[in-house]
Amino acid sequence: MAHAGLAKAQNLGCPVEYISTRGRATALSFEPTLLAGLASDGGLYVPAHWPHLSRQVLEGFRGADFQHVAKTVLMPFLGDDVAPERFAEIVDEAYAGFANPAVAPLEPLDDGHYLLELFHGPTLAFKDVAMQLLARLMDDALKRRGSRATIVGATSGDTGGAAIEAFRGRDAVDIFILYPQGRVSDVQRMQMTTPRDANVHTLAVDGTFDDCQALVKAMFNDSEFRQDMNLAGVNSINWARVMAQTTYYFTAAAQLGGPEIPVAFSVPTGNFGDIFAGYVAAQMGLPIAQLMIATNVNDILARVMKGGIYETEEVVATSSPSMDIQVSSNFERLLFELTRRDAARVAAFMEALARDGLFEMAEDEVALMSALFAAERVDEAQTQETMRDVLKRFAMQIDPHTAVGLAAARRAVLPDNVPMVTLATAHPAKFPIAVEAAFGSGPDIPARVREMMTQPERISPVENALAAVQTFIRQNGRMG
Repeated sequence: MAHAGLAKAQNLGCPVEYISTRGRATALSFEPTLLAGLASDGGLYVPAHWPHLSRQVLEGFRGADFQHVAKTVLMPFLGDDVAPERFAEIVDEAYAGFANPAVAPLEPLDDGHYLLELFHGPTLAFKDVAMQLLARLMDDALKRRGSRATIVGATSGDTGGAAIEAFRGRDAVDIFILYPQGRVSDVQRMQMTTPRDANVHTLAVDGTFDDCQALVKAMFNDSEFRQDMNLAGVNSINWARVMAQTTYYFTAAAQLGGPEIPVAFSVPTGNFGDIFAGYVAAQMGLPIAQLMIATNVNDILARVMKGGIYETEEVVATSSPSMDIQVSSNFERLLFELTRRDAARVAAFMEALARDGLFEMAEDEVALMSALFAAERVDEAQTQETMRDVLKRFAMQIDPHTAVGLAAARRAVLPDNVPMVTLATAHPAKFPIAVEAAFGSGPDIPARVREMMTQPERISPVENALAAVQTFIRQNGRMG
């Protein structure tokens, strides 16, 4: 449920504006926000006001298809920048290729627990739900403007493949994805490195995801480079990514008795974008009982909830690599809300993090967070145990990220009548080594993945240095 202490939800009866979490960037409408990605002051864009959906609208989602809900939920964020008729076409195109017509089907387990399957898109991960929409919105905007863009992004595994699949072959876009060498699964890597399209470039960085993400942020903060290359971002720093992910919170709740019955969600969490989408849904009026932050041993988000100190540690490689993150970019958006939109305080937090590797939240800010969020840390043994339990009890394979989410969900303290939905964020085929370690045999591999694994790869190793990455992009981009 939307909590009174946070930013007040209201209908947008005026043109939609987006403001930076750090308060020093010009407010933008939706389309420039989409194309900019990161704000010019280094902050992240959020709506100046949260739109609100009436109870009648929420009740109307029962029995509605995913596309209808997406059009209704997302249109208030677009303002006048995208015509409703064109947006409806874009939504229908975005989800036409999903293997399951429900797009995000809900699978019951037991004792009020459910899995929300978000892996039926072309790259078998939840990122497809947002990326297929984002690519079409961006392509539409660029064509209308008669311009080109250079997309840069960092990935801990799934974002890169989803972005490349969504943008490959598009004439107005070059895409450069940075990933940490040796820290993604073979399937994740090959989804990025096997496309042969001329506009696709996959850069292997000797470092962690946090290193890759820092390089991307540095490129956006270099105003000359940003302007020369017309940079656009597709990481969850891009507001449109978070926006698009709100849809499945509404579809899941509608199937479980919402809005009369509040629903809880457990979200395997790395960069905090997917779970922040749940927060957005709550601010729009969806009754959410709890948002469970499910972390692996890279547990910075669980630690901050316990002590209020956000402090980075060394990244530990795990069987759930997409969560092997210490700097969760989208947590900045939540900080903006928890500080009651005090941009100066958020900027000070981010400066302290960059300078000292930590910052400390006030007690009232932590308490406000705890009103909606909970957090649990799940280690490797618990991850494998959960995977094996689901196979034994339900004859179902789940990937290690989903297992982290489900293990955390089972620890949640909730009223008996509140259903708990765990976001199943990836198909087990994306993590065959982890699956084999848990089950003694590998996952069922979809035919399109088997075919992909036979294809040659195109990888560009690049030094973990801003100058080296920028040089590569200037040499291989097509802005001239």
